[in-house]
Amino acid sequence: MALDGAAISTRIMTVHRIALDVDKAQDALFAQCAGIARFSWNWALDRWKSQYTAHCENNSLPKPSEAALRRELNAIKRAEYPWMLHAPKAVPQQAIKNLGAAFKGFFEGRSRYPNFKAKDLCRESFRPDNGPGTFRVEGRRLKLPRIGWVSMREALRFGSDMNPTLKSVTISREAGRWFAAIAVEIDHSFTPRPEGAVIGVDLGVTDLATLSDGRKFSGSKSLGRNLKRLARLQRSHARKQKGGKNRARSRARIAKLHARIRNIRHDGLHKLTNKLSREASTVVIEDLNVRGMMANRHLSRAISDMGFFEFRRQLSYKLARLGGILVAAGRFFASSKICSACHTKAELLPLSVRSWTCANCGAQHDRDINAAINLKNLAGSEDLKVRPVSACGVEGSGGGTDPVVKPATMKQENGPDQKRSGP
Repeated sequence: MALDGAAISTRIMTVHRIALDVDKAQDALFAQCAGIARFSWNWALDRWKSQYTAHCENNSLPKPSEAALRRELNAIKRAEYPWMLHAPKAVPQQAIKNLGAAFKGFFEGRSRYPNFKAKDLCRESFRPDNGPGTFRVEGRRLKLPRIGWVSMREALRFGSDMNPTLKSVTISREAGRWFAAIAVEIDHSFTPRPEGAVIGVDLGVTDLATLSDGRKFSGSKSLGRNLKRLARLQRSHARKQKGGKNRARSRARIAKLHARIRNIRHDGLHKLTNKLSREASTVVIEDLNVRGMMANRHLSRAISDMGFFEFRRQLSYKLARLGGILVAAGRFFASSKICSACHTKAELLPLSVRSWTCANCGAQHDRDINAAINLKNLAGSEDLKVRPVSACGVEGSGGGTDPVVKPATMKQENGPDQKRSGP
């Protein structure tokens, strides 16, 4: 597609997640570092709660803070927790910084109150660096503080022509394999899309995405294709003795299959969102109430298999990188019921009805294509204030035809006796 306008150059932050080839010693050290990060989080959360309670009882005592907790742990870890010294010093510090960020998100209304992390339930991860200059990448090797060189399965994809600046690295384990997520700042140039290039996208469970030009894209449905295998592994797992090695192996096999299902789903979503972000300057979607839809036991599995939130997250940042915007219609915008030809709203249109005829003008509609066309037309409405939204949305009513959406976070709860007014 021919594009008009001059190219725009900027700097962006991106992440390359690379699988690691670790030996037994490195595997054990990584597991220990992940345990230290988890312990540091739990220790800091316990101290935060107790200090906040003490402050509420006596206002002369200081409120808890991330910086104060980091100083406190530094002062006592050599005497009380000497095993922490085996890990890079940044591991416990970064864990407490993450807790501080979690509390910031809670007080801003973007996330729930932080919880303690259980050993067998939480994701194993840690950050061994203290920012730029504290770790290195050479070819397919990664050098971490105190840990040394670690082999990577591939080289960093950003060459010298992009002027990459290494910012941070996070190590995590998924389905028995260790990965390094390397954050890099790079040069980025793009040519803005024509302003009239607008696409409406209707999301569904039969077809993942129906576009306003009539194209339909089916989702990968990776969970549905692997459901029998997953059920077989879960039945086998249920028969294993708790605490035994066979049960641990069975749990690892299930985790590996879940990772495969997720990777297949994300791969399909990346291909679709790449296509949309390159074709359009504006993409209009619905602000779906996914949580409410998941309450329908007949549709919940199909909805989770499609990955609506991941689709929105990917499309949001990819459009932003190319100078486009993602617009979300309000949840109560009747995109399926409104005739895209004469704009008359149908009174009743059950979900089982996939095509219908307008009683006013006689136009025949495919339900999903009609919804996508209405979403596309929404972007051109003069009375609407179109603003870009992120994967998590921006503040707004979420109702009517207002394209501005509410934050897409889940239900938010206060912690024990702690308000959102401040840390």
